[in-house]
Amino acid sequence: MKKAYYILIACIALLGATYFVIMPDVAALNKTNPKKTSFMRHAEARWIVQGKKKKVVQEWVKYSGISPYLVKAVVIAEDDKFYSHEGFDIEAMRVAMEKDLKAGRLKAGGSTISQQLVKNLYLTPEKSAIRKLKEALITWRLEIALPKRRILEIYLNVVEWGDGIYGAEAASRHYFGKAAVDLTPMEAARLAVVLPSPRRLNPAGEQSYVKARAELIYGIMQRRGIVPQEYLEAGEDEPARDAALPDAAPGNSPQKTTLPASPAEAASFAASGG
Repeated sequence: MKKAYYILIACIALLGATYFVIMPDVAALNKTNPKKTSFMRHAEARWIVQGKKKKVVQEWVKYSGISPYLVKAVVIAEDDKFYSHEGFDIEAMRVAMEKDLKAGRLKAGGSTISQQLVKNLYLTPEKSAIRKLKEALITWRLEIALPKRRILEIYLNVVEWGDGIYGAEAASRHYFGKAAVDLTPMEAARLAVVLPSPRRLNPAGEQSYVKARAELIYGIMQRRGIVPQEYLEAGEDEPARDAALPDAAPGNSPQKTTLPASPAEAASFAASGG
C-alpha cells in the first residue's frame, strides 16, 4: 500500500515538474510585449539554411493603433467564436480531428486565435501530438492570465503576414503603404484572408481566391453594421453576396469554406498549421 502511495506521489511530482517546464510565464504578457517569437526565430533559421539575407520586419503598435476593421475582419475570418470560447472551439476541433483521421495524419486546422498565438510565441510549425499537448496546456493558461483584448493585441502584432513580415503595422505599410490604424474595411478583409497562408497569398494582389473571400468577409462586416455608410457611398468594392469560393487557399489543405453570416451562425475558420 505504501509503495503504491509513493508511486502516486512521484507521478504527481513528475507531472507537476513537466507542467512547469512546459509552461512559459504567460502572465508576464500582461505588462510586457514579446520581443521575438518562436516562429520568427524559426524563420530566421530557415533563411540561413536557404542562404537568404533577410530580417524580420515588425513594428509594435498598441491595440488602439490597429484599425477596428482589421480586428473584426480577423476575428470573423479566423475565430468567429473568439469572444465566447475559453481558448478552444470544440466543434472546429471535432471537424479537424475527423479530417486528420480520414487523412491518417495531422493535417487539418481547427485552431482558435488563442491557440495560434501560443503556437507563434512558444512553439514551432511542426505538427505532432506532443506539440498539440503543449499548445493546449499553454492556451488554457493564456486564457486565464490575459483578457481577450490583450490576446488580440499581441496576436495582431506577431502573426505572420508574408515572408519576414510580422504584425499588422508592418503588413499594412508593406502592402498598402499606410499605418494599420488607417486601413479601410476592404483592406482589412484582404489582410484577414491571407493569414492561413501568408507566404503564398498577397492581400494587395489579384489572386481570385483572395478577392472572392475578401468580398465575402466584407459582406459579413457590412451585414453586421461594421462598415460605415461613408465607405459604401465612396464605392469600396461591392461584396459578392453568393461568392463561389475554392475549397482551400493555394497550397493549403482544405479549410472551412463557408463564413458565418451572423454570430448565431458562426463557425470559425481553421488557421494553417492547426
